[in-house]
Amino acid sequence: MTSTDEVMQYEKRDNTAWLTMNRPQAMNAFNTALRNGLVEAIERATADPDVLCIVLTGEGGRAFSAGADLKEVAQRDASKSAPPARAATSFFTTVADCPKPIIAAIDGHCIAAGLEVALLCDIRVATEKSTFGLPEARRSLMPDPGLTELVRVIPFGEAMKILLTARPITAQRAYDIGLIQAVVPDRDSVMAEAEEVAADIALGAPLAVEAYKQIAKAGRSMPPEQAAKVRAGYWAALADTEDRREGPRAFAEKRPPVWKRR
Repeated sequence: MTSTDEVMQYEKRDNTAWLTMNRPQAMNAFNTALRNGLVEAIERATADPDVLCIVLTGEGGRAFSAGADLKEVAQRDASKSAPPARAATSFFTTVADCPKPIIAAIDGHCIAAGLEVALLCDIRVATEKSTFGLPEARRSLMPDPGLTELVRVIPFGEAMKILLTARPITAQRAYDIGLIQAVVPDRDSVMAEAEEVAADIALGAPLAVEAYKQIAKAGRSMPPEQAAKVRAGYWAALADTEDRREGPRAFAEKRPPVWKRR
């Protein structure tokens, strides 16, 4: 099942929704249409019970995304009445709050808002030629989740160097500091890597996988004792589900489990 509009492609393959940002002529920069398209695509994938994982990528091979469309920003600044659009914070929040795992498959420049979106994904894989950076300081702009998420994902000093110098880093460096989880030779390889990771995720019980994501994201900002209470609450909800009983039963019967989301 495939549908395509001007700036966002949505394709469902087995249990994975593949979302492709489709403004290659603008290095997939986020204008109003692309922000709205990504929000709608994530909402669509979230609402589909058959989708267990999402892969997000950019068309064209030059960039995952080069960030905000600064031409649109300049035009809006020059206009006395800004066009109606979803706020950037709402756009980032939709990515951050998606209950299903999101894999960023990065090929090319991943900078500014492009890196911020990738940071809000759960797993990041990239090609060797990809670069990563937050250049906002050189434009008198301020990252949104980039300022708060980068310091949680990589060591503080590495994050501050990226933020304050505004210099991009290579894919290999991004891998070495834990910003990405795999670096592969080319575009075909990064799509294959994302597909393999998505397939592994899809083997898990959907309710458990989604609970893991929520517990891990909430728990990293809490003391261990509080995080343990969050985990206990999710486990109380999962413990009596059909899927919880199906996992051990399938193992004992030496067959693949059949998940029912209940």
